[in-house]
Amino acid sequence: MKLEDLGFSAWFQEHNDSELLKSTQTARVISVSRNQYMINNEIGEIPAEVTGKLMFNAESALDYPTVGDWVYAEYFDDNTFAVIQKLYPRRSVLKRKTPGKKVDFQLIAANIDVALIMQSLDHNYNLPRLERYLVMINEAGIEPLVLLSKLDLISTDELNEKLTEVRQRTGQKKIIPFSTMNGIGLNEIKGLLEPCKTYCLLGSSGVGKSTLLNSLIGENILKTRSVRESDSHGRHTTSGRQMLFLENRSMIIDTPGMRKLGNFDIETGLSQTFSEIDKIARQCKFSNCTHEHEKGCAVQKALKDETISRDRYRNYIKMKKEAAYYEMSYLEKRQRDKNFGKMVKNVMKNNKNKA
Repeated sequence: MKLEDLGFSAWFQEHNDSELLKSTQTARVISVSRNQYMINNEIGEIPAEVTGKLMFNAESALDYPTVGDWVYAEYFDDNTFAVIQKLYPRRSVLKRKTPGKKVDFQLIAANIDVALIMQSLDHNYNLPRLERYLVMINEAGIEPLVLLSKLDLISTDELNEKLTEVRQRTGQKKIIPFSTMNGIGLNEIKGLLEPCKTYCLLGSSGVGKSTLLNSLIGENILKTRSVRESDSHGRHTTSGRQMLFLENRSMIIDTPGMRKLGNFDIETGLSQTFSEIDKIARQCKFSNCTHEHEKGCAVQKALKDETISRDRYRNYIKMKKEAAYYEMSYLEKRQRDKNFGKMVKNVMKNNKNKA
């Protein structure tokens, strides 16, 4: 497989380190499971690990490889094992807040051309959650595409109603409803997947991501599980992140289901996803307006005039507050880590001087 088949474009060629390439080879990370990596290039797929230097210099999770990354790798043992020396610059990176109480970034995938956001037309259908995905994707500068699965479960009238809701709520024009049960919409999805381009499939557990990927690949290589009928919740069938290759030479990154999607460092994503609110907010009397109770708030006026959606406003404010809280906690954590690092270096320096 040539590098071009893996998505290595002129942009990456322009941003390579020619000096480092004298001792390494270019490869792409195609799967990540905990701290284990699989990379691919003309040699083929082989396991890899990162160098101690890369780990030592890493300031956050963002400095580690993720699926879709291009890396400089040094090969050993007759090209059966490799060590990742450095990452190429990223054209885009999808990230979210780590699940749970810990406030840090979790990498999802890098160098994505199009993000496929998948929701099912059952209990999983959730417009606020869809907006959260759009914020994350828009922040990364990636083109979004909405897929609505399990079309066979609803009537034509119900479908048209939901399509109208999604378009009005998100402004997304390209929405593809489909069913893996009867095959409707699958050819349309396949027709949009271009050779040498990288796609990322996102969605909650139970929406049918693995079933869709099996249909696109043409064989059942991914495990699937049924969902609970009471609430359509599914169990994770994908534990790691991996890149899958289709016959037309396009690539899709499969990701674990995300029941909760926390975001921070999303100023651009928020303003782009909620562009109508962001535009009006610039007319507020105070530059630090919270858009909740201040006098002279243009957003509150627009709410009273019903020129913006109250549902979208609520979700916008909720994500804005969450992001501010997480960012403050993250900065505090980074400062604590930096202070601890300085202390360790001082202790090591003093011990060296005593010796």
